[in-house]
Amino acid sequence: MGKVLFGPSGNSESFFNEGHSATLESPAWVKAKGLDLFEYSFGQGYRMSSDTAVKIGNEFKKEGIELSVHAPYFINFANPDDEMFSKTIGYISTGIKFLKNLQAKRLIFHPASCGKQTREDAVKLMMERFKEVMPIFENELDDEMFLCPETMGKLMQIGTYKEVIDLCTISSKLIPTFDFGHINALTQGSLKSADDYKHIFDYCFEKLGEERTKNAHIHFSKIQYGSKGEIRHLTFEDDVYGPNFEDLAKVLVDYDLSCHVVCESAGTQAEDSLIMKDIYTKTLAK
Repeated sequence: MGKVLFGPSGNSESFFNEGHSATLESPAWVKAKGLDLFEYSFGQGYRMSSDTAVKIGNEFKKEGIELSVHAPYFINFANPDDEMFSKTIGYISTGIKFLKNLQAKRLIFHPASCGKQTREDAVKLMMERFKEVMPIFENELDDEMFLCPETMGKLMQIGTYKEVIDLCTISSKLIPTFDFGHINALTQGSLKSADDYKHIFDYCFEKLGEERTKNAHIHFSKIQYGSKGEIRHLTFEDDVYGPNFEDLAKVLVDYDLSCHVVCESAGTQAEDSLIMKDIYTKTLAK
């Protein structure tokens, strides 16, 4: 049976409300909550020394909490400007160095945006750019490390689930990150049943095979959306926008998946991770 791991992206409000302040305290806190993983975000840039990263990584390893890393939001493999493309390569290479310092295995990143290009041209350029540089990244990645392009939630961003899966066909070192809140927001609330999730995983099985599909990375949160897609992350208390985790839990069980499920709720990510873990455990027991 697959083993699904659950945990928060970053520290919940409750972490700070309980008097904690440093990420060094996060591993023991997450473990005490009964969770399995933690995602550290460098969304605004790499603002951490290598020494601090090593200390944090050792602490997570000591507590047995799996760690993943989110790269800066500035990455854009469809940017036609060569200087900006060079910076994008740097963001990934630096991220891989932090994976090693933190003893983490997955670097999650936003693949691209359209800018002033047509979507077709942007996707084509993204694929060409990635094929060009992936051999460099393959040499930098250790055996158990993977790059994980993420599905996106806004119309101008590249990252439908098919675009992300197709990108992952370039290398066996690429695993998709399915952000189901983003997918739901982009498609105006399309995730309404277990079958809606199964269509996504079925496409992934077809294109990437069993191992990478079963070990896919998942972001989950309820997200408010409008005509252009994602507006803001919500908490599980929302009963308007969705998506609902129960349907995904059924697919995780039915397809015997071993995914990492990271919660990105707004401030209640640890609490909502526990709700998901509980729903999954009960679905498993049925």
